[in-house]
Amino acid sequence: MARLTSDFWVSAYLRQAAFDGLVAVLRRRGAREAGAIFVKLDRLDGTAALYGPAPQSLAEDDGERRFQLLIDADPLTVEDRVDKELRFDSDLWLVEIENRVGDPRLKLAEG
Repeated sequence: MARLTSDFWVSAYLRQAAFDGLVAVLRRRGAREAGAIFVKLDRLDGTAALYGPAPQSLAEDDGERRFQLLIDADPLTVEDRVDKELRFDSDLWLVEIENRVGDPRLKLAEG
C-alpha cells in the first residue's frame, strides 16, 4: 500500500485535531513528499513528550505511519531534543498538539 505524503498526512492530522476540539499547530514545514514528521505533545501541566518516526523494523506493511516516543520530560528538555533533531534533519516536519489527557493521537509502533 502506498504511503501518504508528509504534507497530506500533516494536513489530515491537524484537521482531525481541530475536529476533536484540540489545539494543534504546524510549527515547521518540512520536505513535502517524505520529510520525517515529529509531534510534540504538550499536556498543559508542565510536561511534554516528543514522538518521532518509528524505525522501519517496527513499522507494519499497512502503509500507515507509525511513531515512537522519543522523550517524555519538561517542555525545555523536549525543545532541546527538537533542536537536536533539526540539526540532524533540516527537512523534518514539526507539529505541536495540546492535550491534557496526554493522548498524542498517533499510531504507535509496538515493540
